[in-house]
Amino acid sequence: MLFWPVAIALAALTATLIAIPLLRTRGGGADAGPEIDIYRDQLAEVDRDMARGTMAPDEAERARTEIARRILAADRAAPAPRGDAPRRIAVGAAVAAAALLVGGTAALYTTLGAPGVADLPLAERRAAADAIRDGRPSQADAERATAALPREPVQMPDDYRAALEQLRDLVPTRPDDVDGWRLLSLHEARVGNFAAAARAQERVLLLLGDDAPPSETIALADRLVAAAGGIVTPETERLLLDLLETAPDNLPARYYIGLLFAQTDSPDRAFALWRDVVERGGPDAPHTLLARAQIEAVARAAGTDYILPPMGGPDLDDMANASDLADEDRAAMITGMVERLSNRLAVQGGPPSDWARLVRAHAVLGDADMARTIYTEALEVFASDADAIDLLTATANEVGLAE
Repeated sequence: MLFWPVAIALAALTATLIAIPLLRTRGGGADAGPEIDIYRDQLAEVDRDMARGTMAPDEAERARTEIARRILAADRAAPAPRGDAPRRIAVGAAVAAAALLVGGTAALYTTLGAPGVADLPLAERRAAADAIRDGRPSQADAERATAALPREPVQMPDDYRAALEQLRDLVPTRPDDVDGWRLLSLHEARVGNFAAAARAQERVLLLLGDDAPPSETIALADRLVAAAGGIVTPETERLLLDLLETAPDNLPARYYIGLLFAQTDSPDRAFALWRDVVERGGPDAPHTLLARAQIEAVARAAGTDYILPPMGGPDLDDMANASDLADEDRAAMITGMVERLSNRLAVQGGPPSDWARLVRAHAVLGDADMARTIYTEALEVFASDADAIDLLTATANEVGLAE
């Protein structure tokens, strides 16, 4: 691997360039440097001109004064002579600087880089990603592996359990009942039986045929991915690609294809798809929330700087737009938006801008105590992020919370 020899050589060269000025000494005595030697030659030339009679005495005196001034200035500008003790200090400083440079560089690369990973051209990285993609388990294998994992029993009321058992017995006796299969799929998914939910949803699509709307296909994809333990299997991929041929802007399908790329070491492709989902999707859409939760990680892996845009929730424009409503309706509208944003941050988290928006919303609603509580919590969440702290502090100052 060529990387390490080149890196070591560059670090050694840089350390040498840093050490040379520290180790360079200036001899004492009469030999003070070439600049002063020139001035001494000029003094001798003045004396020769005086002897030849080509320079008047007063002119010679002025020349000697100017040359002496330049000698003093050059002597002050030159580095002071070093004795033995400063020399030892200089050597120690040079060694310490070299060790810090080489050791610090190695430590930084170990932390932020990828030691031992060969440099691969883009074509080879694509080929490696395609190999991972080709090696995915089938839907059946992924479902068997997921089913073998231990899981907590689902807690449900006795009457709900009885109704679900009745639905399981009834629906197969009515094979052409689309609504029945759809209902069974929904409730099997609700209790975590995703494989059974996928089989029921497959029946829905079979019965609907070409009339199946994209939402039914996405419902099947949801259940297939969940049944496979989060893996986008080849069967799910084909289902989604077929959907994208007829509905290329379908955001849930683009989310899942992005998830496939994220799972097969293609973060740049995943980022391109998820960015579209994040920036065009509705703030309450589940696939938008899923993309938002993962996009920053794939952006970093793809070497892209990406700032997550604010999501949902009320801002001052939202509240201004509610000004034409009746007082009761306006209060209900704003309170609902605040609650949705608060719940989203509690469950999913969010960027500093969303926390700042929630602080501002509570302050505008007159709930200063809640605004202060959220502000304090946000400061703890983003304690290590200086930019986030600045944003939150500015918001608190704006609404009169910060001390």
